[in-house]
Amino acid sequence: MNKQLKASLLLLLTALIWGLAFVAQSSGMEYIGPFGFNAIRSLMGAIVVLPLVLINRKKEAALPEKDRQKFPFFGGILCGLLLFSASSLQQFGMVETTAGKAGFITAMYSVLVPILGLFIGKKTRLLVWVCAAVSIIGFYFLCVTESFTVSMGDFLVFLCSVFFAVHILFVDKISPHANGVEISFMQLLTMSFLSFICTILFEELHLEDILACIVPLAYAGFCSMGIAYTLQIVAQKDADPTVASLIMCLESVFAVIGSALILGEEMNAREILGSILIFGAVVLSQLPEGAFKKKK
Repeated sequence: MNKQLKASLLLLLTALIWGLAFVAQSSGMEYIGPFGFNAIRSLMGAIVVLPLVLINRKKEAALPEKDRQKFPFFGGILCGLLLFSASSLQQFGMVETTAGKAGFITAMYSVLVPILGLFIGKKTRLLVWVCAAVSIIGFYFLCVTESFTVSMGDFLVFLCSVFFAVHILFVDKISPHANGVEISFMQLLTMSFLSFICTILFEELHLEDILACIVPLAYAGFCSMGIAYTLQIVAQKDADPTVASLIMCLESVFAVIGSALILGEEMNAREILGSILIFGAVVLSQLPEGAFKKKK
């Protein structure tokens, strides 16, 4: 098996894990609140990433001091603050919307990233603006009812996709100056700490409730936030960036399939049309410039 095919399969597995995580998140909140769920799953994710951080530190120690990367303390904290905000909005939104719809709305961050990039001097292609318009139409069919209202859950998940887009841009800014695994570790610790504080202030967390949803928690923590992130890092070393982005867009498809098979959620024709438009816009926005030009 060549490296690119192996990388593509690992990315496909990553998208599957992340897609099914929406099901786990929805199931877990039947027992504990959004802040409590995020606190525990992010702590689990940090535990998975910690051995990789220690291995990386050992490798860094063997290098000359001028070649060592700085530990991303403040950068990791800011990443964690953004991730905490995005994940909290997503969790609260999923209290009032389905896992499948949440998957497609969250995927809109792929279109929002280049648009928000305009504010920091990054150019945006015409194709992205077309995709943004299509995704807005898709959002309308997916979330806006015939009485022209949007549920609070759908709106919160949309805000979550905005924060995820800002998070991606910030990670892109600091990643050249620090190791990606260490950034992940610091942001997960920060997210866990902030979520635990909010849990103490606004929710009640009981051991019996945690044990009742330990399977969704373990999946969302160890698999989604720990293993899937590691798979993404490993796979993207040998994958074409455009191919990688397109494969990971399948996360939203796996979310709606998983929610239908496991949770029994259904979508009407209007919502299906909206999902197709959003998914199409996300995929098109990831295509490289000149993808539609004929090769001479």
